Amino acid sequence: MKHEIDLSKYQLRTDLAIEAIGNEQIDGIENKIENIDNIKITNVKVLKKGSEKINKKIGNYITIEFEDITDYNYKEKVKKIFTKYLKQMLANCQIDNNASCLIIGLGNDKSTPDSLGPITLNNILVTNHLFVYGNVEEGFRRVSAVAPGVMGQTGIETSDLIKNIINSINVDFIITIDALASQSIERVNRTIQMTDTGIAPGSGIGNKRKEISIETIGKPVIAIGVPTVVDAVTIVSDTINYMYQNYSYTKENIDKPISRLISGNVNYLKKKVEINDNLKKELFGVIGNLNDEEVKQLIYEVLTPIGYNLMVTPKEVDFIIEKLGDIIGNGINNALHKKVNNL
Repeated sequence: MKHEIDLSKYQLRTDLAIEAIGNEQIDGIENKIENIDNIKITNVKVLKKGSEKINKKIGNYITIEFEDITDYNYKEKVKKIFTKYLKQMLANCQIDNNASCLIIGLGNDKSTPDSLGPITLNNILVTNHLFVYGNVEEGFRRVSAVAPGVMGQTGIETSDLIKNIINSINVDFIITIDALASQSIERVNRTIQMTDTGIAPGSGIGNKRKEISIETIGKPVIAIGVPTVVDAVTIVSDTINYMYQNYSYTKENIDKPISRLISGNVNYLKKKVEINDNLKKELFGVIGNLNDEEVKQLIYEVLTPIGYNLMVTPKEVDFIIEKLGDIIGNGINNALHKKVNNL
């Protein structure tokens, strides 16, 4: 009897709207791409019809993709662009210049890949206490910040904690910062997404908690996140795609005279490589007949039952998280306060 694999059960998800859309033109989704100083910015507007197709909430998603933020000058460029588009999102949400803000650093400070939220708060300019106890000059808005931890530490839903804070202090809108999950190796620690749709903490790794959004909190919520982890399914499936590209590039160029003059390995990802179905079948046989999504779902079926679909992060994550915390934290300061200018 022929074995049929039911792939419909294995729906791999992503926190990034641009990954949910892919390269398709989808009715109900408006997509605009810009490139500034080798930094890619994608504006996505999801309408009702599009929301149902990609399983993302109706709203606006801005994604900033970059490369090496260990370079100081490049990092400052990313910060400047992040500030610009955060201001744009605040304007789209019709948030007044004097509106008070509560910044929530989501995540677990004991786990480096999940510590983006708490680490970012170290860079936030908090002013609420100054408004309470003293005079604050013009140009600063009322800002509070809190790192509520995770449910495993507190035993309390983060959404419930935020509601209680809002009941205690005057808050007009909320900004959340959290680590996300991606379906692409190349986007890990190299992508910032901001959205006005809110966030469900822990959903990227399957620990979905109560949503933090205007529907549940009663205040506008802007969610900022960076994918800091990727699962083993993604690593394996991306490696298969890289093998296709490497094999295709090598096969096309191996006999060219110039190839004999090049010393060392060539970065085939920066070359224009055409991959056809026959090549896939030649290299991987039966697996070569599957499309990208089917390959991922098949690997998921193989790894998940034995507990090997691990969540993985780059070895330099400690250093990168500090850089990301600087970009996001000081970018928020520049967007919220007129008197602050670290750029």
